[in-house]
Order: sequence, then structure tokens, then C-alpha cells
Amino acid sequence: MAALRLLNFWAMLVTLSVCNGWLFENFGSYRNREADEVALWPLPQKIQISGAAFQLSSAGFQITHAKGSTAGPSCSLLQNAFRRYFDYIFGNARKQGKNQQKVFDSELQELQVLLTAKDPECDGYPNLKTDESYQLEVDQPASVLKAANVWGALRGKLTLNSHKINKTSISDFPRFAHRGILLDTSRHYLPLKAILTNLEAMAMNKFNVFHWHIVDDNSFPFLSRTFPDLSQRGAFHPYTHVYTPSDVKMVIEFARMRGIRVVAEFDTPGHTQSWGKGQPDLLTPCFSGSSPTGTFGPVNPILNSTYDFMTRFFKEVSTVFPDAYIHLGGDEVDFSCWKSNPDIQKFMDQQGFGQDYKKLESYYIQRLLDIVNATNKGYMVWQEVFDNGVKLKADTQLHVWKENPQYQDEMARITASGFYTLLSSPWYLNRISYGQDWQAVYKADPQNFNGTAEQKKLVIGGEACLWGEYVDGTNLTPRLWPRASAVGERLWSDENVKDINSAYNRLAKHRCRMVQRGIPAEPLYIGFCPHEYGGL
Repeated sequence: MAALRLLNFWAMLVTLSVCNGWLFENFGSYRNREADEVALWPLPQKIQISGAAFQLSSAGFQITHAKGSTAGPSCSLLQNAFRRYFDYIFGNARKQGKNQQKVFDSELQELQVLLTAKDPECDGYPNLKTDESYQLEVDQPASVLKAANVWGALRGKLTLNSHKINKTSISDFPRFAHRGILLDTSRHYLPLKAILTNLEAMAMNKFNVFHWHIVDDNSFPFLSRTFPDLSQRGAFHPYTHVYTPSDVKMVIEFARMRGIRVVAEFDTPGHTQSWGKGQPDLLTPCFSGSSPTGTFGPVNPILNSTYDFMTRFFKEVSTVFPDAYIHLGGDEVDFSCWKSNPDIQKFMDQQGFGQDYKKLESYYIQRLLDIVNATNKGYMVWQEVFDNGVKLKADTQLHVWKENPQYQDEMARITASGFYTLLSSPWYLNRISYGQDWQAVYKADPQNFNGTAEQKKLVIGGEACLWGEYVDGTNLTPRLWPRASAVGERLWSDENVKDINSAYNRLAKHRCRMVQRGIPAEPLYIGFCPHEYGGL
């Protein structure tokens, strides 16, 4: 009987340990136990933490430009970041009160920011080749954050995320240059506030690309100055459910201030039903026998007017969005309407395409790529464009999203052909399941395919995607975070950072930090945060 009671006791202890995360905290081989304790996320490349502990107080701490730094008070991007991070640290401290149990060795008085590049890029935009590396030395009385430019400084400041910190030495840089989040604003309109909140969360998790899937079949919320009827007729509502030029400008600048690129996607020739509402003759009329059905299919690829429209439209897009790349889509083209149209059948015969409608798709895509190339923009496309044999520029970025056949094989084929690629297949976060599905997300790796070292250098990173069939402003943020955080660490940290136990311990605390800053990230499992989300 005593043995049975003892067994029941141990069973209860194990259950409590798992439920409260104690098991994750006390067992397992960690890469850096001190890093687990302070919940650094994503984990820096190199870190040393000592036992000496410092306190930061709002009255005694300041962030300054270091002597010899190539940026000063006139750098508005840094000045805004100084104010923002000061509020991050001390706004939360004020909410929690001054009750402290830990004994501190001394008070940290200053963080000096030292930029070394001749051009610190204060007025620039981040790009694919941006240097985001930084070094952070936390010691008393002053700490030093050293980076080549403002982008590295932004990443480094986010590492200093508490009003209590140990003596620390960090040397950090991202594993991949492209670390993105895709949001879909066509299937449901997302309010500006929801987009900005997620840009804030992206910065906290060191993402650097906002892939804005801004239009699709369902609605066309992008307000074009050149073709205003596209949103006037194609948006859910022409006034309340559109992104005006000033809205778009606000998003781009808000993102820039956080070191985030905005890459807009205008997907054609499929996914364009909303385009046709405001642009007559753009889409292909579908037929049943010799009679039109009154319905429309993809963009009509045989009309010169189609390419005149695309030339003018993408000229505008290239001026609105400053990033060097535009995402042109090219996925999921349904050929049935093209096959039904007698004019397209005649064109196919004239071109010698036979019945291979992939050749017609390639004809359209090739002409579109030439149009975009003339705007001096690079382009990203979904993997079908490569699969269908379209002639591509050497710097084209191919976006892998399909899981069948296995995405690893597709990554191998693309890189073997010498093209840059990025991965999304295992990171469609609109797919949800019961339990801790963040773990599968965390384990996926964009370089996990059979290929040479040179092939793997062509992998520029990846994106977590949140498609909008079942997502709007009410559930966007908790559905995305902290699951997207798992992608963030995979794309930033060293490839050997794989310990799920360590990740759970750090991510649970990091999730609480997001909640503390007003981001309603959902819980990983049973537990609580010292400062719970207060609601809307």
C-alpha cells in the first residue's frame, strides 16, 4: 500500500511538472542555460552571460550615441528606436510595480550605440543584402551596442529587453537574409491597426520581410491612382475596405522604422477575379461550346491591351513600393476557361503550342517579367513558374509552397538549377491543430534537402504564411503568434539550435513578453504570465 501511494505521488509530481513546464526547465542538455533563464528569442549566435546582475531604472538609464559613431541625433530612425525601446523596458516595469526580490550588483546607467559604417543608412530602406549583425557588451556603468548600420542596431536593441539584466557579451547575426511573414488582405480585409501590431511583433522576433499578399480573387483593396476602378469595383467596400496611398505609405514607413522590408504581391494570371470587376476585357471570357457563359477565367494572355494595362499598373506599383523586389505570384492557374475560349484556341494553334496550356501560361509570365524588369525591379514568383519552364533572370527568387511532391525535392531541383529560393511549405500557419503544433514548425529547416554546399547557399530563407480564408482582425494575431516565433528562431539562430525543451522554456517566457507589450499571442500550454493580456 505504501508503495502504491509512493507511485501515485511520483505520477502526480510528473504530471504537475509537465503541466507547469518544470520538466522542460530542469532537464535536458541546453546550449546555454543562462540564455534559457533570460528567455532570449531568437537565440543569439554567440552569447556569454555571467552571474553579475544589473538593474535599469527609468530615472538613471539612458540610450545615447557613442563617441565616434557615424550616426547622431539627426538620425530619426535611431532616435525613434531609442524612445520605443525605452518604453518597452520601463513601461512594463511600471506596470509590474517595484517589488523586487533579486539582489543587484549595481545599476546600469547607459547604453551607448556605436555605428561604424561610413553610411549608417538612417534614411535608407533595408534590403536583401543588409548587414544586420551586431555586438552587445553589457557591463557597468555603460553598455555598448556596436553595429555597422542602423539595421544591426535595431536588432541589437531588441536583445536588451528587460529592466533587469546580467553582465552579457553577445555577437549575433542572422542565419538567413530573408525572414518573412505573409499576410493575406484579400480574403478578409485587415485593419491597419492589425497590420501594424503584427509588424511590431515581427520586429520583436527579428523578422525582416512583410510579404503583403494585398489582392486576390476575393477583393482588390489596393487603391490605385492609375486605375481607381480596380478598388472602387473590386474591393469589399470602396471606402471602408481599401488601403489608400497614405495607408500604404504608413505601413511602409512603420516597417522601415523597425528594419522590415515590405514586399507586395500582385498575383497573376490566376487569382484575379477581383481585377476584372474594375478593368474591362482583362479576364478571359469562358465558353460552353460556342456560347459565352458570362463567367471569366484568368487574365486574357492573347490581347495587347492586357500588356498595356500591366505596363502602366506595375509602373505605378514600382513607385509606390520602394523594395527592390515585387512578388508576381504565378500559382494555381486553372486552364479550363482558356481551353473553352475559341480565340485562345486559335492563338494556341498560331503559336504552335498545341494543347499544352503551360506554354500559354509561360508566354504570359515571360511577357510580364519583361514588363517588371523594365521598372528595374527584381521579382519573386511561386514555384510553378519554375516548374513550367519559364525563362527566368538569374536573380529570380523562387518561393516554394507545395508539400506534395516533397518540398525538399523541389528545393533541391531549384538550387541545382542555380536559382535563389525560399521556403514556406511547412509554415502555413493558417493550418491549425490541437496541441503544441509549434514544435513541428520549429523542427522544419529550409536547408534540409539533399544538395551541395553551393546549392544550400542559394537558400535565402523562408516565410511563415497566414492565409485569410478563416482569419480577420479578430483572430489574426493570436493565431499567428507565438507559432511564427518558432519560424523566426529557425531563420535567425544557428542551425544547431534544435533543443525543443530549451525552446519551450524560452518561448513561453518570450510569449509572455509579447503579451506584456499588448500583443495577444496565444499560450503554448498550461501556465500563466506575470502580466496577463488585458483584453481590447
